[in-house]
Amino acid sequence: MRYRTTLGGQVFGFADLRQVMACASPPRSGDALAGIAAASAQQRMAARYVLAETPLARFLDEALVPYEEDDVTRLIIDTHDAAAFAPVAHLTVGDLRNWLLGDTATPQALAALAPGLTPEMAAAVSKLMRNQDLVAVARKCHVTAAFRDTLGQPGHLAVRLQPNHPADAPRGIAASTLDGLLYGAGDAVIGINPASDSQAALDGLLRMLDELISRFAIPTQSCVLTHVTHTLRLMERGAPVDLVFQSIGGTEKTNRSFGVSPALLDEAHAAALSLARGTVGDHCMYFETGQGSALSADAHHGVDQQTCEARAYGLARRYRPLLVNTVVGFIGPEYLYDGRQIIRAGLEDHFCGKLLGLPMGCDICYTNHAEADQDDMDNLLVLLGAAGVNFIMGVPGADDVMLGYQSTSFHDALFLRQTLGLKRAPEFEAWLQRMGITDAEGRLAPPVAGRLANQMNALKALQ
Repeated sequence: MRYRTTLGGQVFGFADLRQVMACASPPRSGDALAGIAAASAQQRMAARYVLAETPLARFLDEALVPYEEDDVTRLIIDTHDAAAFAPVAHLTVGDLRNWLLGDTATPQALAALAPGLTPEMAAAVSKLMRNQDLVAVARKCHVTAAFRDTLGQPGHLAVRLQPNHPADAPRGIAASTLDGLLYGAGDAVIGINPASDSQAALDGLLRMLDELISRFAIPTQSCVLTHVTHTLRLMERGAPVDLVFQSIGGTEKTNRSFGVSPALLDEAHAAALSLARGTVGDHCMYFETGQGSALSADAHHGVDQQTCEARAYGLARRYRPLLVNTVVGFIGPEYLYDGRQIIRAGLEDHFCGKLLGLPMGCDICYTNHAEADQDDMDNLLVLLGAAGVNFIMGVPGADDVMLGYQSTSFHDALFLRQTLGLKRAPEFEAWLQRMGITDAEGRLAPPVAGRLANQMNALKALQ
């Protein structure tokens, strides 16, 4: 066998690199469900020893998902930047871990390296890291993106204002939107998950948010998170589309289950760029991902779920997105069983995305039937804040009444900013101060008559 090692007097062999990667992964229910997880802690450790000694260049020669069968693999290999990879081409996976944790891995060096790493390399090195390693390296990866404000600068944290409503009721969405803005949330995006796919309903939501942003000159962007084909039709009919949203996965078959392909995403990206609605940048794509999507679509090719997730980032970076959001606990306990697995997965996803040069956020969340609670989310919230996450979710009360899951609230974002000294996007922070919502230090200002008048005007605008 090509991949083998002796541990504690026992010989462990692995059929191929794909099996090494799967067995080296930290425990998670999705890999066990797929039948590819390590059978014991000893086998897991043996796989990590083998992985640590595997040359990085091996991932360019041994595709985990066959090149001929998968357009994501072809995209990863065909766009690989050999010049960017050259400084680490002689390293093993274990050597890369040591280098990443060292002082020479500066933010500038990491940015230069990003195009030279494949998603599989990023996933591999993450499997050798403790949680603190994932935090330490991700914190050094500074990935900025901009549309109407600038996201991802060091020392900043943005929030997606998520004013979902189970019936897309304008008054309900208006109340949640104003609540979020008055708590200083919304600099990442004001993004609605619609209950309806009706073109008229989607158009109405976009125009409602556009009127609010335009009337009060809010330096942020809106998004209605519908399928990319709906968004293309909305753009054709002249709807005010800022960002194109789409859920994506790490294999061609997964994306086919979502009804998308690179060609379709290319078309949508070009259409959004042609609208030129950004003011400080042109990053106009918003992607959401999550560990387990490939397995749930029977599209994982025997590859572990964390590596499949990292491969989705290989597709995402083709489009220079404004936002990439790992919805880490949304898919359920079949894939991430409890708070411990959700926390680990969130740190892995953030690390891999940032290492590959993506502006990563995280929906720190869980479903009600998972073995997790809000204390677990608090732990992941603080860890990701320390790791330099670009943005998190802002959901009224942390309970999304439309999607039926638990996330983070406007109050959680305030806590994290105050605890870690994090600022909002600079253009958005300046707007909050002009509106009297925050003071010069970024703290929420006490209610005053003028502020109440602004609230009423905004409510009328949304109605």
